[in-house]
Amino acid sequence: MRLLPWLTSMAVMRIAVEQVRRMRGGAQAQLMRCDDEAYYIVKFQNNPQHLRILANEMLATRLAARLGLCVPQVDVVEVRPEIVAYTPDLTIQLGIGRKPCAAGKQFGSQFPGHPARMTVHDFLPDEQLCAVRNLTDFLGVLVLDKWTCNTNGRQAIFFREPGGAAASETLSTATDAEPYTASYSTMMIDFGFCFNAGEWDFPDAPLRGLYSRHRVYQDVTGMESFEPWLDRLENQITERVLGEEAAQIPPEWYDGDWSALERLLERLHSRRKRVRELILSARDSGREPFPNWKVRHA
Repeated sequence: MRLLPWLTSMAVMRIAVEQVRRMRGGAQAQLMRCDDEAYYIVKFQNNPQHLRILANEMLATRLAARLGLCVPQVDVVEVRPEIVAYTPDLTIQLGIGRKPCAAGKQFGSQFPGHPARMTVHDFLPDEQLCAVRNLTDFLGVLVLDKWTCNTNGRQAIFFREPGGAAASETLSTATDAEPYTASYSTMMIDFGFCFNAGEWDFPDAPLRGLYSRHRVYQDVTGMESFEPWLDRLENQITERVLGEEAAQIPPEWYDGDWSALERLLERLHSRRKRVRELILSARDSGREPFPNWKVRHA
């Protein structure tokens, strides 16, 4: 794969202007306000998981968007040395002690609204889960997670959009007094362990990529349930698309190892038509994640 012709472009750069709060999770991300007045979940180059986590987040999230999934806008966030120096909570907690968060180009995942006006959930009861507006995105993201060999559990958030409008169009002007009339929407987040985190390999296993709440798969009746995303993956994700999306990644997020990145993209391209087999492996795992799959017997 000829990657080099596409390494001339890069994702939009945002400037972090304020630290808001520390986030949960192993990457020890921070919620930060940026110069566009939007809020971003920022993961740092010196996070405890791996440097490549940032590259994985950028590439896999953008590929998920190409498949038509609801994912956050992702950008490069410049965290300048002075904001680290004057913000005591911008630190990485170690086993013993702590160290300052790295300055420079970090990964930013845009929060889906104003954090003071919007409640985001990482869990919904079954009766509300089944009413999520875009619940079928869990089928599409399984295609993505099987393709990229996400070795972490599938993470998603749930939120309600005021007035039924898109969150990006309305939440910046919402107030606490405005009624939430729309059903919940879900957004797929946290792609850092795609490509097996820092290893950039594909140790496939039947249960990897599945969401823990199998209720989201209740409408799966066969492979045709995954077809919209399989079709896009097999016919629209070309070598050129992979190269264009990889070009959005700052080289410092993978130590400038272009050969390793090219090898990753080559394997991704060749794996596209293995996803059906991997979904069947999940179906036959014994855990019955798809209880309504209609298996035809000869």
